[in-house]
Amino acid sequence: MKYHILAFGAGFLLDQIFGDPYFLPHPIRGIGWLIAKTEKALRSGNPQEDSPEREAAERRQGKLLVAIVLLLTGMFTALILAGAYALYPRIGMVVEAVMTYQILAARCLQVESGKVWKHLKAGNPEAAREAVSMIVGRDTQNLTEEGVAKAAIETVAENTSDGVIAPMLYTALGGPVLGFLYKAVNTMDSMVGYKNDRYLHFGRAAAKLDDVVNFLPARISALLMIVAAFLSGKSYNGRQAWRIWHRDSRKHASPNSAQTESVCAGALGIQLAGDASYFGKVVKKPYIGDPKRQVEYEDIRRANRLMNRTAWICELLCLGILTWVAAGCGWL
Repeated sequence: MKYHILAFGAGFLLDQIFGDPYFLPHPIRGIGWLIAKTEKALRSGNPQEDSPEREAAERRQGKLLVAIVLLLTGMFTALILAGAYALYPRIGMVVEAVMTYQILAARCLQVESGKVWKHLKAGNPEAAREAVSMIVGRDTQNLTEEGVAKAAIETVAENTSDGVIAPMLYTALGGPVLGFLYKAVNTMDSMVGYKNDRYLHFGRAAAKLDDVVNFLPARISALLMIVAAFLSGKSYNGRQAWRIWHRDSRKHASPNSAQTESVCAGALGIQLAGDASYFGKVVKKPYIGDPKRQVEYEDIRRANRLMNRTAWICELLCLGILTWVAAGCGWL
């Protein structure tokens, strides 16, 4: 337990300092490769025409995809971690710290959304649209500058839960094995969890599982973000964050996506969401927040500061609880 606590804290600090260097291989890319290869293998031989038989087959294949990816991800992570600890506890701690670092994505989120802010500030909307297309799933080619800024802010807000707080909570609870299992679910949802012709049935199991594993973390993330808004000075409104979260947190097709998005909109005093285009098709969405002022590119940085303060609050709480439990059980 002592090594887990030290590795958990060290992994968070590594993410804060280094983020995700492009020149280094990353396990999440490996999970993405596994998902793509498994999908290709499972789908081979499906009937081409739409039919009830094909729908049923795709649902079975989607469930099998989830099972295979989770089994291989969990086994591979557990074997590496157990092997490292078997060699020497401090080696295991270092490996666990690196794994924890790779599970978290706060710094990466700041860097990628910061590129959008930089291009908007420089008056280069085309480059900003290209940059935001790398971190959102919607069509970006026709977005206005305000639309680009909103897309980046929404991604930062939503991924405060998906990319930072949720994996942190699962890693604190079950170490890198549970952390990487969560990331595998999240990656499957981002790759196959679409409601289009290709993935409506095949991706259903991954999308539903993602909703389940994010249900509590999304709400914990929202509450921690509200606390961060109260502690973050005049640029943020904690009371308004609470009000908008209470009013708008269910205004999304997903039960989880609007949780932190509504808090961020309320804290900044802006309106987010609304209709968006995906694969050339406009999807109707309700607005989140009140348009007290126009969204500006500087709001991207404000959203990132709110995300990072939320991450620090969660990290300190997790370390405190882990230490308290360990001390109470005589594990320290």
